[in-house]
Amino acid sequence: MNVKVSKKDEKFREFSLNGNIFHVILYVCIPLALYQSLTQIFKVFDTMMAAHISATAVSSVAYIGQIQIMLSALGSGLAVGAGIKVSEAYGAGDWELVSRRVSTMTALCAVLGAGLLVILLPSASSFLRFMKTPEEFISIGSTYFRIEILALVITFFNNIYISIERARGNSKRILYMNMGIVSSKLAITAVFIYVFKLGITSIAVATLISQLTVFITAVVVMTKKDNLFSFSAKAVSFKAEIVQPILKLSIPVIIEKAAFSMGKVLVNSMCTVYGPQTVGALGISNNIGGITTMPQNGFQEGGSAVISQNRGAKKFDRTLKAFWCELACNLTIGVVLMSISLLNLEFLSKFFAGNDLEFQEMIKGIYRWEAWGAIPLAVNATVLSLMYGYGKTRITLLMNFCRIFVFRVPVLQLLQKYTSCGSESAGIVMGISNLLSGLLAAVLGTWIFIKIKKERNL
Repeated sequence: MNVKVSKKDEKFREFSLNGNIFHVILYVCIPLALYQSLTQIFKVFDTMMAAHISATAVSSVAYIGQIQIMLSALGSGLAVGAGIKVSEAYGAGDWELVSRRVSTMTALCAVLGAGLLVILLPSASSFLRFMKTPEEFISIGSTYFRIEILALVITFFNNIYISIERARGNSKRILYMNMGIVSSKLAITAVFIYVFKLGITSIAVATLISQLTVFITAVVVMTKKDNLFSFSAKAVSFKAEIVQPILKLSIPVIIEKAAFSMGKVLVNSMCTVYGPQTVGALGISNNIGGITTMPQNGFQEGGSAVISQNRGAKKFDRTLKAFWCELACNLTIGVVLMSISLLNLEFLSKFFAGNDLEFQEMIKGIYRWEAWGAIPLAVNATVLSLMYGYGKTRITLLMNFCRIFVFRVPVLQLLQKYTSCGSESAGIVMGISNLLSGLLAAVLGTWIFIKIKKERNL
């Protein structure tokens, strides 16, 4: 194989492995944090526009959105696992292995997307019923779900492309692309809903169109010849030594993300006992909370790439320094943005609820509990970053499984059975599960940190 590394890619690798580690973390992670924040704004405006249609519409989008996120775990999990292995090979300077892993994970993504379309498009309504979706949501949301599936397959490829750009340190390019997604998505959705007075299906159509803009960019960039990170049919290899390391990391992440989202669907289903508006209020609370937690996720993604690159180059001391830098950033983000969101909760809740005072109070009651998760989730995100960077995806599976199926679902069952908190139970359980998740992450993070130091004699 004839693979070449550009001077730009060589320069970034040198910076990642030898530059000031705090500067590396900020350089890679700040654009990704902004990218995640823009994604959250994307969801916030989606919710606002759905709320303009009706309270049932916003609840339907919130419920089906969690199912869509569960399915997206297939592509995002593959992208995480493959991205770790690409970053590792990049850090080690093995250009041929980088090319093979990039091309093979793209081929795997194509197979996965085709299978999803064949299975779910003709059986969308039945699948939604299987996921315990209320009939009133299915009646207005089945077509919306089908179009979201099409957009999801496009997103699979976009996730692969973004993971490659993240490994190359092109965080700013990711930010600019996502700005294009957000601006086109919001403009198209606004025209559909406010001008043409269309229903929630138009929100899915706008999503599909906006994701296609990144997909076209991905195709152009990844088909350039003689580029280390381009797709090459000749480099695709389904041999065990290429595929097995990718799947070994990806499968636990896929299970982890799917189970996490499935658990959130289950929580939404349990909350319907308080009425369909509670599902919408919880979804809005999650979106407000995401203003804080999504930037932390950006640092998690960028930090894991930096850690895996330095691990590939056997610079283990730098991986631990990167962890501390990332933790400081995530804690700062948590404290600042949580405070801002709580101080402006009256405005934010009214922004979504409009003149529906009962719905507004429901949103506020839930979010006041959820907001306090910003600090423990900063610890959780940073520990996850370290685990991903070291390929400890089985431990991340355990962490996220506990977050939903140990700390959230059983607690909600107890609240529903033994208290009269009503819809506020949805917020209480979010606060408890986020706090316990942060404590578990602190324990596991301390353990893996000590283990790394002992194994590497640092």
